[in-house]
Amino acid sequence: MAQKNKTVYICSECGAESLKPAGRCFTCGAWGTVQEEIRVASTASSRTVTAAAKPTRLRDVSTAEDPRILTGLSELDRVLGGGIVRGGVMLIGGNPGIGKSTLLLQICETLGADKRILYVSGEESARQIKLRADRLGVNSENVLLLCETDVDAILAAIDSESPDLVIIDSIQTMSLQAVASSPGSVTQVRECTSALMRAVKAADIPLFIVGHVNKDGAIAGPKVMEHIVDCVLYFEGDRHSSYRLLRCVKNRYGATDEIGMFEMRDKGLVGVENPSLALLSGRPVNVSGICVACTMEGSRPILAEVQGLVSPTAFGNPRRMSTGFDQNRLALLLAVLEKRAGYFFSNLDAYMNVVGGLWLNEPAAELPVALALVTALKDKPVSEGVAAFGEVGLTGEIRSVSQADARVAEAARLGFKKVLLPYHNLQGLAPRNDIEIIGVKTVRDAFEALD
Repeated sequence: MAQKNKTVYICSECGAESLKPAGRCFTCGAWGTVQEEIRVASTASSRTVTAAAKPTRLRDVSTAEDPRILTGLSELDRVLGGGIVRGGVMLIGGNPGIGKSTLLLQICETLGADKRILYVSGEESARQIKLRADRLGVNSENVLLLCETDVDAILAAIDSESPDLVIIDSIQTMSLQAVASSPGSVTQVRECTSALMRAVKAADIPLFIVGHVNKDGAIAGPKVMEHIVDCVLYFEGDRHSSYRLLRCVKNRYGATDEIGMFEMRDKGLVGVENPSLALLSGRPVNVSGICVACTMEGSRPILAEVQGLVSPTAFGNPRRMSTGFDQNRLALLLAVLEKRAGYFFSNLDAYMNVVGGLWLNEPAAELPVALALVTALKDKPVSEGVAAFGEVGLTGEIRSVSQADARVAEAARLGFKKVLLPYHNLQGLAPRNDIEIIGVKTVRDAFEALD
């Protein structure tokens, strides 16, 4: 007996399925994300079995590493873990206009010298891509353009052209004829990604996929799409600013949480080899509310400028706002400063900002944030040659952090004369003559060390 088509309702945020329509997803709680899709019944017999796959002995598997493919952009190679891995599938997401397509078109010029590249676009015409390529100086003869949204046609082009690299821009515009849903839906995105991944894995071809993001900044589509790819990259930063940050959140072939910094110019994206110097350029001198934080992004130490501002509130409840730092952690630090250090912010608005579009995730950024807020309250500037890092506990203690030696070395390399760090990190540090190292146990000790 033939099966009937079934109507299901799928959340575009988390991919949860339901048999009934709903205004709110019962799994993730998002409003207005449940979409209706018709699932076509399969005509194949449930007893049909494909050719049996043959297992391989573990000891017979070769561990010889293939040389990675360098993209020509050192910052991108750093984020990827040393270059592109053959057969790897990389997903790039970011806000519109941030530079995803520009970055991928730029690497075509370097790789196109000796490799065939298939650039598939579902959003732009060949003429539009050519105009952007002329602006970026991309004129390689080995770059093949395919303006197509049918994944079956794309797979046929991969088989016929046998490229060395495939770029899909973007996955939300692709569709499979066998899937009865509109392009960009959860089912289409999942099935298109799976079909492309199987094809490039079998041919050992690296694949770049561009993914749109939703209003929360996450890659739109089912979360399973991020699970099946090998590497997930996010473009961060303000599109109106010249600096862009490429952050790696998943990498099966390298370290995660690595970042690459780029500067957007008229000729495209240019890698910033010294992010600390770029982020600290133009830093004001002898101004209260400013402190330099020593943070780690993957294996790279970066110095970032943290700014704090405190002013009397004009409303009943004081405002707490932050950019580049979690707002809940900001409220927690203010409570610790009031209870443990005696600095009262109850009737004051508190604002915090990280210059350059950098987002400080790690706990080691809490001490410089606290120093910036207190110096803004006391209207007493931090010395220009002082940097700090450390985690602040609820009792006001400064807890140790990892890779303290790399942070101190970066501060010394940029000419800083003093660094404040957790007292317990002093045990693993070698003595230095080029910078003064001060270990502090509490937040009050840190404030007194500034005098």
